[in-house]
Amino acid sequence: MKKCIIIANGKCPKKSELKFFVEKGYSTIICADGGANSAYKLKVIPDYIIGDLDSADKSILNYYKNKSEIINIKRQNDTDVEKCLKFAIKKKFTDAVLLGGTGNRLDHSICNLGILIKFYNQISISMLSGDSFLVAHKGETILKMTKGEIISSYGFDKKTTFTSKGLKYPLKNISLPFGEKESTSNIAVNEKVKIKINGGIGFIVRDFKMIKRNGLF
Repeated sequence: MKKCIIIANGKCPKKSELKFFVEKGYSTIICADGGANSAYKLKVIPDYIIGDLDSADKSILNYYKNKSEIINIKRQNDTDVEKCLKFAIKKKFTDAVLLGGTGNRLDHSICNLGILIKFYNQISISMLSGDSFLVAHKGETILKMTKGEIISSYGFDKKTTFTSKGLKYPLKNISLPFGEKESTSNIAVNEKVKIKINGGIGFIVRDFKMIKRNGLF
């Protein structure tokens, strides 16, 4: 498996978070334009800086010009994060974790959440936002968890159904259409939780500190 970190131009991630994913094999760091500003704050040398380069500080780009590969892609029919993902797919990366995908711009946050679905069939993408670790799933997945751990599930239409085993509040072939119903703050009662998502893609959100502390990644 070939894994990368994509740093977007949202809230700057913590150095410890970046280090965690690097240690888990996400050894290539790609900055989506203004994500280079965050990399600079973290004193990290990204492998690539990709985008139309209108958000990265010019002095920071100059600092990285002989340290990182800077790729200026001017097209405006996709976002800088999408440009990074298309580059990663072309380079045969199988997994990406998105850091800085949420922040002060709610429109950017919503767009980046949608990207997890948009690119689902091309690359496995997860997202870290604060204490929340989000992964898009479909089909059956078995999660290693700690008893008492909080887990939330979200769907987007009525045709997508959720079934679970190992949760305090079981999901029984139920749809969770966005804006109508959701499964927020469910609780694991087993150390293995099975979730089956049929008919579409759903989001699973877990506590990152719990995942990290208990070696569940």
